[in-house]
Amino acid sequence: QVQLVESGGGLVQAGGSLRLSCAASGSIFRINAMGWYRQAPGKQRELVAAITGGSTTNYADSVKGRFTISRDNAKNTVYLQMSSVKPEDTAVYYCNADIITKSPMWSRDYWGQGTQVTVSS
Repeated sequence: QVQLVESGGGLVQAGGSLRLSCAASGSIFRINAMGWYRQAPGKQRELVAAITGGSTTNYADSVKGRFTISRDNAKNTVYLQMSSVKPEDTAVYYCNADIITKSPMWSRDYWGQGTQVTVSS
């Protein structure tokens, strides 16, 4: 079994910063791409940022220059540093990872439970 556990959400004022963390645990052989998605009320879930196993990154246009995704492979953890946050960043943020498990050895997507980020104006 594999689990993704997010932390670091909360309430922050516009212009402030917040760091989200997501740790993967369980029978993990290798983690490929990892990413952060978000879903605001009444909207579809959208990709915020992603990072490959080789640390190539990709960002939604709305967060470029403000958010930074990174990963610590030794800790099976992905981070999202959020800076200069805006009220429109308010959403539930979900961690996602493409993980190859040890036994059986297969690859599938895993999701965290989500963490609420609220930006006040």
